Amino acid sequence: MKKRLGTGKKMLLVLACVAVVLVALALGYRAHMHYDIEPHAYYDIETMAAEARPADAHAVVYMTSDISPEGLNKAYDALGVDLTGRVAVKLSTGEAGNPNHLSPDLIKDLVHRVNGTIVECNTAYSGSKRAETAMHLQVAKDHGFTDIADVDIMDAEGELTIPVEGGVRLKENRVGKDLADYDAVLVLTHFKGHPMAGFGGSLKNISIGIASASGKTRIHTGGVFSRPPIDIGSLLTNQDVFTESMAEAAKSVSDYEGHGERIVYVNVMNRMSVDCDCVSSPTEVDMHDIGILSSLDPVALDQACIDLVFAAEDGDSLKERILSKNGLHILRHAEEIGLGHRAYELVLLDP
Repeated sequence: MKKRLGTGKKMLLVLACVAVVLVALALGYRAHMHYDIEPHAYYDIETMAAEARPADAHAVVYMTSDISPEGLNKAYDALGVDLTGRVAVKLSTGEAGNPNHLSPDLIKDLVHRVNGTIVECNTAYSGSKRAETAMHLQVAKDHGFTDIADVDIMDAEGELTIPVEGGVRLKENRVGKDLADYDAVLVLTHFKGHPMAGFGGSLKNISIGIASASGKTRIHTGGVFSRPPIDIGSLLTNQDVFTESMAEAAKSVSDYEGHGERIVYVNVMNRMSVDCDCVSSPTEVDMHDIGILSSLDPVALDQACIDLVFAAEDGDSLKERILSKNGLHILRHAEEIGLGHRAYELVLLDP
């Protein structure tokens, strides 16, 4: 006669089986998430500056300290490119409650000048009010962007897969489907800190910013996973793999747009918190406003902004955030894969 297990023993057996399965899944996950990279180092700014000597400049970055609609137009004019046709203006409309996003009053004249449509993609992380199209549009309206232009959530009706050439983390990038509807892109970026990337500049704006929700998940996990939402707080991703994936996604968008032919970059350095515009309650700003910079090379542009941050006497929290997240690694990898150059000539537009 077979001996029957008691209810308590059956429960213990079930729990033991569940534990074994969870351990196996965890081990499989860790094995799948193994990355073959060197341990990263926090690069000091002197080393970065030495590697980007003006004498070796391959790119030009323009700068004005005039943070006004006139200054913004001046920075755009310096590029010598006239964006025509249907122009996408890629910026962050900001998380609900964030006061640091670009002011609609600041950008309105330039957006109207290029007859632009403000474009965004939905977020992929839990807790955001911009994870769904309807609420995303509502936040854009609350922040005043729908008063100055049409706003298009580019992945509202799907995504577009574009190739990544020369990438070591990604072979493809998933972006908002509507990107294909535009003839040119004005990348209008609020330069600031970022809780995960260290800083957010043009490279982040065209990688995470243009990626669809599933594309964002792939960038955060080095191409391993693609199903949002992702819990940023517990995401198990190697930091350098994340920034390398951002650089590769950015290159795919630049390649898709034909580099300087149909895509130009402008960074606004004001209200620079250590947190990005995606944070609803960002840390208080402790750095002075610097100016507006523009370039046809997003790597040189972000490098120039980094150099200005580290040359400043204030903004210690922003500098610490950038270094603690090894944020400068994205610049090196972007240059390695051919997206742009860190060596640049800075041309001042002010008298």
